[in-house]
Amino acid sequence: MASEKRREISTNLERLPLETALEMGKTCTCFNLRKATRRVTSFYDAALKPSGLKATQMTLLTAIRVLEPVTIKRLAKANVMDRTTLSRNVSLLSKKGMIDIEPGDDLRTRKLTLTEHGHMALVAAFPLWQKAQGEILKELGTDRWASLLEGISDLVALT
Repeated sequence: MASEKRREISTNLERLPLETALEMGKTCTCFNLRKATRRVTSFYDAALKPSGLKATQMTLLTAIRVLEPVTIKRLAKANVMDRTTLSRNVSLLSKKGMIDIEPGDDLRTRKLTLTEHGHMALVAAFPLWQKAQGEILKELGTDRWASLLEGISDLVALT
């Protein structure tokens, strides 16, 4: 009886037309950028594997290097990340001994800096990143890459 009701309900539901769903999949900025970032992240993860870093870890270590000492709030804003997700990633990097977390200017803040191990990890990963970056640029071409980077930068600036 319950399965008959479910079947009846499911057959009475309005459905998004297939053509509409297909068009959305082709044109949705969010959907297509997420697909692209998953593909690019996978590519960089594979390239960085010998270093023991994932692309997300390398980008955070690099951002900390550029901004250090940096608060989690400032790092989250610079990376357009929510603080909860960032805190999980920071905790992992701290457990790996790559960053130090020091008290900030008040009880609510913490300042992040790279440890010697974090600096060494970045130095070791850099040639792998450089090679991967070169392959991406070669595939896209410098003009397309510059245009893509400009468009992405414009999108980030909107928020």
